[in-house]
Amino acid sequence: MQVSTAAVKELRQRTGAGIMDCKKALLETEGNLEKATEVLNQRGLTLARKKANRIADQGVIDAYVHPGGQVGAMVEVNCETDFVARTDEFKELSHNLALQIAAMSPQFISPEEIPPGTDTDPQAACLLLQPFIKDPSKTIQDIIIETIAKVGENIKVRRFTRFELGY
Repeated sequence: MQVSTAAVKELRQRTGAGIMDCKKALLETEGNLEKATEVLNQRGLTLARKKANRIADQGVIDAYVHPGGQVGAMVEVNCETDFVARTDEFKELSHNLALQIAAMSPQFISPEEIPPGTDTDPQAACLLLQPFIKDPSKTIQDIIIETIAKVGENIKVRRFTRFELGY
């Protein structure tokens, strides 16, 4: 089967995966873009799991202040190398996380941080479980996994803080 360049280009725009990965996924799924997207997402999950235990001690601190200066957020996002920390994909992820924190006011990074016996909705309180404000069909964890697949390194949200005037 022959895969068109247009299909590879569209899949690459959807997923951010490499050209050869997109072509292989399209060949596996006989040109079906939806199934190829799922295949690449699954590979991203596998890649993220493999890299989860690797040390991430480089990264950036990003800040977002909402227009009007009433709400702001800072987030520390770590990766394995300073090279990846300087990439546009990583910077965009960090900024989107700061924006998410300012907008959605999470209290914890993951459900493991919620104290036992607390009556808290994990999806609302945990950053990684929240729907991404720019694409509610994905969670923040999904966005991080996609970025891990693009940059090829482990990525962790180390800490964050949110500021709101008067609170």
